[in-house]
Amino acid sequence: MIASPGDVASERAIIRDVIYEWNAVHSLSRNIVLLPIGWESHSSPEMGASPQAIINDQILDKCDLLVGVFWTRIGTPTNEHPSGTVEEIEKHIKYSKPAMLYFSGQPVVMESVDLNQFKELQVFKKSCQSRGLYESYDSHADFKVKFYRHLQLKVNQHEMFLGVNASEIDVEPVPSKTKLPSLTNDARILLKEASLDPHGHVLYLRVLAGTHVQVNGKDLVFSNERREVAKWDAAIQELINLQLLVTVGQKGEIFELTNFGYQIADMIEL
Repeated sequence: MIASPGDVASERAIIRDVIYEWNAVHSLSRNIVLLPIGWESHSSPEMGASPQAIINDQILDKCDLLVGVFWTRIGTPTNEHPSGTVEEIEKHIKYSKPAMLYFSGQPVVMESVDLNQFKELQVFKKSCQSRGLYESYDSHADFKVKFYRHLQLKVNQHEMFLGVNASEIDVEPVPSKTKLPSLTNDARILLKEASLDPHGHVLYLRVLAGTHVQVNGKDLVFSNERREVAKWDAAIQELINLQLLVTVGQKGEIFELTNFGYQIADMIEL
């Protein structure tokens, strides 16, 4: 279970990438496959209870391991807890299942921070100090390294994952190959250019003079006719839907390539 508020989209993508990498290397020998689960991808519409109660029933109760990540926000309050993310964590712990918590120390522009959210987050973080161990990180790269190492330790040492032996079943090794997804030409161009950018960023800027899609030192919007802008809007959304690109920040102006995005970009020849 990936439990997190809305300001850590990049971390959610990193968690999925790390899990996919772990599966590629270890799943056959350990007879374990890890499936990254989140409310945004695994819940379905339902009426008759609060949104969080439905998420708990549809997803949380079925998960074995939880990864919680925070930066400046704690999330939307529920009937029982300061946020849905906190409720997921507390209920998971109550079920005596392992929960791994991470708090970001990355720099942030304070004008963009909701101070009430930040204060609530600090209260929750302080409450965690006497209840276990959590980890801090100062960059996305630092988070990826730490989470990959911690995930291996957890799966290798926690009693939930012990006692599973691949020799108990007859499995033929099957080579795993990343396949190039079907992409429009505009999406291919945008993805390839983003992979060549030192920071893997795509900037989407709306100003009085018009709209700009800037990547790798280039502006891909050649005119401000709506038809021209719309095709790049569609290309960005296409890459997001395929988890090749993630939104960074709250305003939807900066996008960042995922690890999977880099893998696919390396397969593209323009």
